[in-house]
Amino acid sequence: MKQRIITALVALAVFFPLVILGGIPFTAIIYIIGTIGLYELLRMKNLSLFSVEGFLTWLLLAVLLIPSTWMYEVEQVLGTSKMELVSALILLLLIYTVLSKNRFTFEHAAFTAFSALYVGIGFYYLIETRFYGFEYVFYALLVIWMTDSGAYFTGRKLGKRKLWPEISPNKTIEGFIGGILAAVIFACVFQYFYPLTSSYTLMIIVTVVASMIGQLGDLVESALKRYFNVKDSGTLLPGHGGILDRFDSLLFVLPLLHFLNFIG
Repeated sequence: MKQRIITALVALAVFFPLVILGGIPFTAIIYIIGTIGLYELLRMKNLSLFSVEGFLTWLLLAVLLIPSTWMYEVEQVLGTSKMELVSALILLLLIYTVLSKNRFTFEHAAFTAFSALYVGIGFYYLIETRFYGFEYVFYALLVIWMTDSGAYFTGRKLGKRKLWPEISPNKTIEGFIGGILAAVIFACVFQYFYPLTSSYTLMIIVTVVASMIGQLGDLVESALKRYFNVKDSGTLLPGHGGILDRFDSLLFVLPLLHFLNFIG
C-alpha cells in the first residue's frame, strides 16, 4: 500500500500540472501515455511495437489521437480526412499479412487494429475533454479514483457476494455499489464548488452511469489480462502495474461523457 501511495503521489505531481497547462504539452504527454499503453497491449500478444506491424499500429494510434482542433491543418497538409487515414492504415496492416508471408496473420492484424482503437478512442476523448476545461478532466479522474477507493474499502469491510469471479475474483457486488456511492458523494461536493451542470440531479445520474461504466472498463481490462494470462499490463508504475491498469476505466468513462453530451 505504501508503494502504491508513493507512486500515485509522484504521478499526480507530474500529470496534474500538465492537465492545468493543457495545449501541446498535455497533448504530447497523452501521445506518450497512449504509446506505452499500446506497447503493453502488443506485448500481451507477443508482438513488438518496434516492428513493421508495430509501427503501422502506432501510426494508426497517432492518427486516432489527433485533436479535432488540429484536423483542419492536417487535412490541408495531407489532403485527406481522419477516417480516410484510419482506413488506409488498416488496409496496410492487412496487406502486410501478405508481405510477411503470413507470419503476421489476419488475426494479428485484427488484434493490432483493435488495440489502436481501444487505446486511441479513450485517450482521444481525454485530449478533447481538456479543450473544454481542466475541471472536466479532474471530474472524470476523481470520479474514477473515488469509485476505485470506495469499491476497495467497501469490498474489504462488507464484501461477501462475488461480482464476477471468473474475471476478477476479488471484486464484490457490495464493493461495486460502494464505489458508486463514493463517486456520487464526491460529485455532489464537486458540483458545489465547480458546477458542471445545471442541477444536482443530472450530476448524480451522470456520475452513477460513469461509475458503473468505469468499473465495467476495469473488468474489460481484467478479462483481457486473464485471457493472456498476465497479472498486470506492465511494470511502469510500481504498486499499480502498467498504464492500462491505471487508465482502463478512463478509456470508457470519457467517451461516455461525450456521448451523453455532458461534455461538449
